[in-house]
Amino acid sequence: MVPISLYVSVEVIRLGQSKFINWDLQMYYAEKDTPAKARTTTLNEQLGQISYIFSDKTGTLTQNIMAFKKCTIAGRSYGDPTTAEGVVLDRGRPVDWSWNREADRKFEFMDNSLVACVRSGKDKDASEFFKLLSLCHTVMVEHKEGDLVYQAASPDEGALVTAARNFGFVFLSRTQDTITIREMDQETTYEMLALLDFNSDRKRMSIILKFPDGRIRLYCKGADTVIYERLSPRSKHKETTQSDLDIFANATLRTLCLSYKDISTADYEAWSRRHKEAQVSMSDRDAALDIVYEQIESNLMLIGATAIEDKLQDGVPETIAKLAKADIKIWVLTGDKKETAENIGYSCSLLTDNMQIHYGEDVNEKLSIRQDNRRNELPTSRRGKKKPAEPFFTQPGKNALVITGGWLNEILYEKKKKRRRLRLRRLGRKAPPTNPTDGEPMDDLEKEMRQIDFVDMACECEAVICCRVTPKQKGNVVSLVKKYKKAVTLSIGDGANDVNMIKTADIGVGISGQEGMQAVMSSDYAFAQFRYLERLLLVHGRWSYIRMCKFLRYFFFKNFAFTLVHFWYSFFNGYSAMVTYEDWFITLYNLCYSSLPVLLVGLLDQDVNDKISLKFPQLYLPGQLGTLFNYKNFFISLFHGIFVSLIIFFIPYGAFLHTMGQDGEAPSDYQSFAVVTASSLIFVVNLQISLETSYWTFVNCFAVLGSIAIYFGIMFDIHSAGIHVIFPAPFTFTGAASNALRQPYLWLTIILTVGISLLPVICIQFLHKTIWPSIGDKIQRNRKKYEMELQQDERKKPSAFQRGRGSRRSAYAFSHSRGYADLISSGRSIRRPATRRNPQESIREVPQREAENI
Repeated sequence: MVPISLYVSVEVIRLGQSKFINWDLQMYYAEKDTPAKARTTTLNEQLGQISYIFSDKTGTLTQNIMAFKKCTIAGRSYGDPTTAEGVVLDRGRPVDWSWNREADRKFEFMDNSLVACVRSGKDKDASEFFKLLSLCHTVMVEHKEGDLVYQAASPDEGALVTAARNFGFVFLSRTQDTITIREMDQETTYEMLALLDFNSDRKRMSIILKFPDGRIRLYCKGADTVIYERLSPRSKHKETTQSDLDIFANATLRTLCLSYKDISTADYEAWSRRHKEAQVSMSDRDAALDIVYEQIESNLMLIGATAIEDKLQDGVPETIAKLAKADIKIWVLTGDKKETAENIGYSCSLLTDNMQIHYGEDVNEKLSIRQDNRRNELPTSRRGKKKPAEPFFTQPGKNALVITGGWLNEILYEKKKKRRRLRLRRLGRKAPPTNPTDGEPMDDLEKEMRQIDFVDMACECEAVICCRVTPKQKGNVVSLVKKYKKAVTLSIGDGANDVNMIKTADIGVGISGQEGMQAVMSSDYAFAQFRYLERLLLVHGRWSYIRMCKFLRYFFFKNFAFTLVHFWYSFFNGYSAMVTYEDWFITLYNLCYSSLPVLLVGLLDQDVNDKISLKFPQLYLPGQLGTLFNYKNFFISLFHGIFVSLIIFFIPYGAFLHTMGQDGEAPSDYQSFAVVTASSLIFVVNLQISLETSYWTFVNCFAVLGSIAIYFGIMFDIHSAGIHVIFPAPFTFTGAASNALRQPYLWLTIILTVGISLLPVICIQFLHKTIWPSIGDKIQRNRKKYEMELQQDERKKPSAFQRGRGSRRSAYAFSHSRGYADLISSGRSIRRPATRRNPQESIREVPQREAENI
């Protein structure tokens, strides 16, 4: 009953919908010449059913174009508009870099006092600060036409090295064992003893250098949380630097702490032996290296901190607000600091001032109370009727969760379990049975209930922000929602650290930004800006879902109506294998007579245009609820097909009983009956799709009328005497069409059959649109009014977004992908620097995409 043409038609419709996404000029990013790209053709209708969106922050909500804005050195903050004498100004001028012949002219900095301090050479802390930035990194440098081209593993590193460059500490070249910089016109080469690279667990990187005078020093930069844990008790300016970090956090800046440590020759040699042993370890090499790194990265001396700006992309607040009106919940999963993630939530309208924000401690407490109550329940009450879960938030108002990766592990019993397993493995013992009072799960069922409670609590909130999370934790959060909510999920990101999240979700969207193409290559859909997600879901996704649902409902209906006529006919043909229709009609029914109109509905139909779809996000709700195609709609199509098949068979059957034609002959033969039923069916199914069509074009009219014309043209040809003479065996209905259709009585029979088949459908549609109209029906009724309002709105200039005052912001400025330490240490990627033709040329930074070609 379901022919192969269904699968072919579905694939044709999906391919066409994917092409429409690729051709959408409103999703084309002209600055980078990047169009939207549908990298799959099987998920278009699911774009209209999204309930949860999981988004990265850096590069997805923000531009990921970093700029060095502020810093704190030895307890003193720099970056506000200031004169060279230290006078603070309301509005200042950018620093004049004409004194530095190799400065990057695009680099802007407002504090002239820091430049004067560095140039004077009196402040050793300031010189040490920028020396660290020019030495402690994994940036690759290449000389091209007199320019120094920096290739950085992350935009943050490129911004920091460029800042050191402008302040007079120029990174020139590196080899496998050395690194060369120019310090205020004096070129110096340092011997690189070890390079301890960054990863998402360490959240820091270090370099051990041997100075020309024989001193050995470790430079380290990383997130404030990991650096402060490793500071020496003798380190100064910890409180003032922390207070500056909080100020930077309130300004949505990404922060990084800088520190150093002097190492004696004996200490370094002892550590170097352990380091080499770890490097050649055959098992758990990364874990062994991390342990060795921990040993040397201790008792650090704090120098200061950097603050880098990463602005929001255009249209992000408006996009999130529209998606929220469509009842799509957005979760932000980021590796940034809690304050920064929270502030970005405020700035992009994900968090609002009237929301009650709950942090990890509150979440853990509520979940623990629910768990204790469950443990205290009597076993008999558990076996009884399952009670509906009580809401976690009983107070009125909106709620939001802001939770760190550490609390996420604590809540979901991941970190404790891992630590205990590793500790017992070292001792060679098995894990003891769990005590219910120690906060551990008693069994896997209790752990699963804890996860369900967390998902239920998070889904009660309007917004969820998970910060300081690893790529693995991102994927785990997405899988929890997929597992326990049975909802369609979408993940969107731009970097390698988002690949796990993108692959875990039902639909993955990659943004082609500054962090390469890993996310794009792992995604199902790709474009250049987050704001295009609004059009992808609310326009293309909704249209694709509506079109596919209409197509499936109609396709099942027309095949039920076609096939069940054979069933009714079997009661009159002695249950033989004789069919109702002619063989050629059965062959061409789904191929020529009824395929084109439904294909065009699946490709072109739209209830409202794209602008009204964006103006009313509530139109997206039917897709989330699955109301347009489900078991109910399937059975309605089944019963509709049964009804039409009964009408198509029994009305002509009754008309053919005791009938006399105009020529005195009875037309009640089998072939005339087959012609009448087939003609009635073609008229019914083509007029039925006309009633289902919301968006009429010339192509739709041509398809409906053309399908009917093709049917009659082919029927008269294959019923002609000429083709019967040439092919007598396959074409046996000679003259049946011309004999039957010249009888007005049979034409009246066809009209009666078609009218009775379509009249109930017309009445039901009329009642639904007048008495029980849907949101789409109401909007269609006032479509002209809304189109005029949209034209007026386009003339008005949108107001600029204003950030709330009570929010906090911060982050650590590092990519979650590894740097180039392995390449540097192996020497495979080191190129010998060419002679510099024009040292006055500025250093420019290349995108990550070129950096991947090393």
